[in-house]
Amino acid sequence: MRKYRRTALAEPPRRPGRRGLIMAQVLVLSLLAVLTGRLWYLQVPMGDHYQRLAAANHSQDLIVPATRGHILDGAGRPLVRNRTELVVSADYHALARQEDGGEAVLRGVAEVLGAPYEELRQRTRLCGPGVSRPCWPGSPYQPVTLAEGVEPRLALQIMERQEEFPGISAQQTAVREHPGGASAVQVLGYLQPATEEELAEREELRAQFTGVTQVGRDGLEASYDERLRGVAGVRTLAVDSRGNVTGLVTERDAEPGQHLVTSLDARVQRVVEEALKRGIERSRGAGYPADSAASVVMDVRTGRVIAMASVPTYDPEVWDGGIDQKTYDRLLSKDAGEPLISRVLQGQYPPASTFKVSSLAAAVQNGSPLRGSYACPSSINVGDRAFHNYESRPHGSLSLHQAIVVSCNTVFYQLAYDMWRQDGGMRPVENPRDAMSAMAKGFGFGRPTGIDLPNESVGRIPDRDWKREYWESTREENCRRGESGYPEVAREDPGHAAYLQAVAKEQCVDGYVWRAGDAANFAIGQGDVLVTPLQLARAYAAIANGGTLYAPRVGKAFISADGQQVEEIPPQPTGRLPVDEETLAYLRDALADVPKEGTAAGAFHGFPQDRVSIAGKTGSATVTGKRESAWFASYAPADDPQLAVVVFISQGGTGGAAAAPVAREIYDGIYGFEPPADLPEAQQAAGQQQPAPRPGEEREGRPRRAPRPALPGGVPPSELPVVRPDGTVAPPEGYE
Repeated sequence: MRKYRRTALAEPPRRPGRRGLIMAQVLVLSLLAVLTGRLWYLQVPMGDHYQRLAAANHSQDLIVPATRGHILDGAGRPLVRNRTELVVSADYHALARQEDGGEAVLRGVAEVLGAPYEELRQRTRLCGPGVSRPCWPGSPYQPVTLAEGVEPRLALQIMERQEEFPGISAQQTAVREHPGGASAVQVLGYLQPATEEELAEREELRAQFTGVTQVGRDGLEASYDERLRGVAGVRTLAVDSRGNVTGLVTERDAEPGQHLVTSLDARVQRVVEEALKRGIERSRGAGYPADSAASVVMDVRTGRVIAMASVPTYDPEVWDGGIDQKTYDRLLSKDAGEPLISRVLQGQYPPASTFKVSSLAAAVQNGSPLRGSYACPSSINVGDRAFHNYESRPHGSLSLHQAIVVSCNTVFYQLAYDMWRQDGGMRPVENPRDAMSAMAKGFGFGRPTGIDLPNESVGRIPDRDWKREYWESTREENCRRGESGYPEVAREDPGHAAYLQAVAKEQCVDGYVWRAGDAANFAIGQGDVLVTPLQLARAYAAIANGGTLYAPRVGKAFISADGQQVEEIPPQPTGRLPVDEETLAYLRDALADVPKEGTAAGAFHGFPQDRVSIAGKTGSATVTGKRESAWFASYAPADDPQLAVVVFISQGGTGGAAAAPVAREIYDGIYGFEPPADLPEAQQAAGQQQPAPRPGEEREGRPRRAPRPALPGGVPPSELPVVRPDGTVAPPEGYE
């Protein structure tokens, strides 16, 4: 009997519901839509972007620097220009492809050039973190510089034997050249590689950066860097996956920089520099240290700078090929005289009696009679101290005119003391007038002149507020000195050390008080007053021109590289002296008599004042622990002012004996006069002045040629230098 096992029948599969099917379809369609949208986004909106990225994988942009513009004087003479020198370079990738990495080739180059192989090898390394110099800061697609200034015969040996030197080339490269050597070097400035800070701050520089880009670091090279540098070109190279160049994709030519025409006159600049040099030699011959000097010549009618000299100076060739840290530190060292610093706009010194023009104007504005009579004793008591004339000599009763001519200190001490008491003295009234400091600021002291050069110093015009701030910052040191004294000074001068200690004790307790002595010293440009030679020249130029203060300008115009376009840099008036016309005229009359019968009469004895009358003021600044420093601030002709000339010699002697003779030489050189043979230099060197000529005495020099009818360097815009087709510059017609 067959047995059967009962099995359960399998249930038929369930069909998916309609809802699930719809959801699956929606999901698939959504994914397709997203994919389609993404493809569209990548191909259409982002197409150009990815095309550029793809191109970057097989191309390389090479920045081609533009030729830098020249810097010219007002007559077209080159002050800074480009010269070409032979540079031997290596192809970074060509060396890398060689089996030994280019060692044999570099050793051969080193043998030809007479250079150490290790130095050449280091120069081919790409700069980066942990890579010490020398190394190559530029792009590996640029020629890597191995040696600069190579002699042509050596470069020719390399180029004629290319099979021995694969990847090595020699080409002409433009470098900066100063035809005048050290002349005006602080004004012109220099170039150095761009820093990371400069790249971060300057977008236009960052866009043209090559790794070896140089920028103006000082002077005109810095102020007008962008216009001088031009616009770099771009060369796009095709490269393979190994970095080998396979062709040129596109190229945009560089636009050369513009030429900068300045108001400087190279001839006058040399006259000033030579006069300063001889002045320093005379002062040193008389026993003065004469450690530095400065002079500036300015057009009083426009504020344009005709000459600007600072001593000591340096050879600008130190920047060629880069400068090492030791040399750079020396340029800033006090032992070397800090030759990198322009003392015309960065040096700050007590102006001494040249400052009395401001003090006279302040006193008159404050109510002192312009045409009154004033006592000039040998000394007066100001507060509890006696203040003396420089030569401790009385002059009796004087007008303010005569007080300027003979430089009577006691007249100005008394004027300042009277104004100090009007303001309340030790317990000042509410809102004291501070007429002296207010007038000094109105003359432009204590603030930038606005010159088109970097790193200008502002000087210092002290007042009651400044005195308190200064006391707070120096109180701790004064208190310490008040207790310990000045042992280093006591070894040389015990009396002076005791005086300094007493002053320190006083300053520790109530040094914030504006004392009568502060006001008296202020009136004659001493104490805490500091000015720059440029500020003083600007102030005297304003006196000469009727009261207009100009922002000094060295740049005069731009000329395009092809000579087709000229763009003038116009004069920039910035304000007026807060002095009425009567007082200005009175000042001009007094200043005109200083070189004739006053403290500068010895220096200008024999100068043809009937042809070119000089107006000016001497100053002899004293600083604790140093010898006198000499000033002479002036302008000419006195009856038709054109030029302002300021001379300063640090620790060089008195203004009349040291600085005024230098100014005399400058005027002689500008106007073509020859100094008279009867002016003994030995007498000047001894610090003595010749007596002023007697009334009716003939003032006669021996003119070498007639004075120029036009201001040197002051050619009008219509007579600017002309750029020839070959890029050289021709001076205006009639100029040397």
